[in-house]
Amino acid sequence: MISRVRRFRDHSKIQQIDMYTRGALYACPWLFVVFEGLALLGLAAGPDRRGLGLGAALLVVAIVQAATGVGLLRRALGRYLGQETVLRARMAVSFVLLAVALCLIALISTRGSKELGQGVSTMLMGIAMAPLGALCLIVRKRVYWALCAAGSLVFPVPFALVGLSFPALVGLVFGALFIVGWVQLIARVSGWMLSIMWEVDGAREVQARLAVAEERLRFSRDMHDVLGRNLAAIALKSELAVQLARRGSDAAVDQMAEAQRIAQESQRELREVVRGYREADLHTELAGARGILAAAGIECRIDARAADDLSPAVQSTLAWVVREATTNVLRHSDAGRCALRLRSAEGRAVLTVENDGVRVGSGGGSGSGNGSGSGLAGLRERLAALGGTLAYEHGGNGTFLLTARVGSAPPEGDVVADRHGGGECPSPALSPFPGGKPPAPQGTLSPAASATSEGTGA
Repeated sequence: MISRVRRFRDHSKIQQIDMYTRGALYACPWLFVVFEGLALLGLAAGPDRRGLGLGAALLVVAIVQAATGVGLLRRALGRYLGQETVLRARMAVSFVLLAVALCLIALISTRGSKELGQGVSTMLMGIAMAPLGALCLIVRKRVYWALCAAGSLVFPVPFALVGLSFPALVGLVFGALFIVGWVQLIARVSGWMLSIMWEVDGAREVQARLAVAEERLRFSRDMHDVLGRNLAAIALKSELAVQLARRGSDAAVDQMAEAQRIAQESQRELREVVRGYREADLHTELAGARGILAAAGIECRIDARAADDLSPAVQSTLAWVVREATTNVLRHSDAGRCALRLRSAEGRAVLTVENDGVRVGSGGGSGSGNGSGSGLAGLRERLAALGGTLAYEHGGNGTFLLTARVGSAPPEGDVVADRHGGGECPSPALSPFPGGKPPAPQGTLSPAASATSEGTGA
């Protein structure tokens, strides 16, 4: 039992809601069987035992119906949610059991005691749950009501054969229509809710993929606009210089100098484009985090009053931490609350991002560590360039805490790298990156459009 509870907690929230809704639907027929079965046992212990044999037979039919109805409802739900399932044989068996139960109830109503007749009539709601619930899930609502309206006219026939009065038969028709509506309310609404939840979840994933594709298109467009015309001009100038050189003209040198100038200009423009993609604004990222978490139904609290006291390089690096942490909260947790706090004291800035949505089993339990995902690894490289550190910790109450520490002012080497537009540092010895080159950017410009992140726990 404990292992099943743990497996339930390992699933996402939408999977948990799916399992809960299905479980409630499958358990509904059993509730009537159990309670009315206990009532039959109570009558069996009393002095009036008329119709107890028929009541026991009805109880057996109800148990078989409830046992086979779970599989029928599961297949019908799958059909409603777009899966290919076969229902004919199970549906036929379920309606046959319903017909047998009706005949038994009709006999009990005339041969058994009044209390027994009332009890087995209530059991009919549980017996009808599986066939009618499956039917309303696989056909249109108007078809369902047309079939059930016709069935409600046939429903009183066994009772008429045993001599039930006409007013009682009319009451049975209205009772049958009530059961039909009640079953539709339970089964159809459950399937409708599940379909909407899974559709919204799929739309959220599609939106994230479209955002990533949009960023890629924007990057390719910028690269084309910057390099396309200049590369064509360089090719033309080089071809002209070759022709002039073959003729022995001194103008070839001028053309090559012009091609060199265009190449240098292209390099400068390319660095500006790349720097625009690599740099991030801390205030913009905090506002974006608040907006995107709120849109996902996550309460977000932000305390970043110390942001203005930090250098631009530190702000940019912490902005990447906010971006990646927000992405991980959305993609790898089931958080209901998230808190971002930025403190600056004794020349160091400390950014903490905490959420309460750790999925059991996804992060290795409680404890602490340094993170092993590619997203967190990229953040650690950025922070290390400024002499900072990154760590995470799983709380025992299902919380995940990400902590980034960095100096309030960047090292001198980082200023050199920044001054050259984030490209290759002229002096590798002064560069904080191996070989004078900065690490490739992790993530994308928008938390919702982040590339696949492997961050643990949050």
